[in-house]
Amino acid sequence: MEKATFAGGCFWCMVKPFDQWDGIHKVTSGYMGGHLADPTYEDLKKGNSGHREVVQIEFEPTIFSYERLLEIFWMQIDPTDAGGQFHDRGESYRTAIFTHTVEQHVLAEKSKTALAASGRFKKPIVTEILKATTFYPAEDYHQNYYQKEPEHYTEDRDKSGRDEFIKAHWK
Repeated sequence: MEKATFAGGCFWCMVKPFDQWDGIHKVTSGYMGGHLADPTYEDLKKGNSGHREVVQIEFEPTIFSYERLLEIFWMQIDPTDAGGQFHDRGESYRTAIFTHTVEQHVLAEKSKTALAASGRFKKPIVTEILKATTFYPAEDYHQNYYQKEPEHYTEDRDKSGRDEFIKAHWK
């Protein structure tokens, strides 16, 4: 098993796209990239931890490649928005690819360069590629939120504008 970690805005919206494939063992919502030990959701909301909401994916690379994870990641976000994602604003909602190995870093850079060269977006790609740091799992009520609270999940996702953006850019 390997790990991949992506910050794509609200972690509730980032679990389902990865959670449905053979070779994906587990998708966990959590926090990465900040300076506060053992951050909570409340710490992120206050803006004093420096962490981003992330999903950490445990996957079997011989069944589901890291390159395919990157493709799915790019199709879930607005990679040109440096201020957050959709209706979620602020540092904790900024996009990033947190790499666990040199190979992941090289593949992430290659995919970012290819996306920028594709002409799909008019503005520059601002998603950062960062070295993975300590991962802190989010509180239990955040895990698999789309399954636990399907009505609230659907309502929040509908209000966010994420799906309209995805449809407009990834036909």
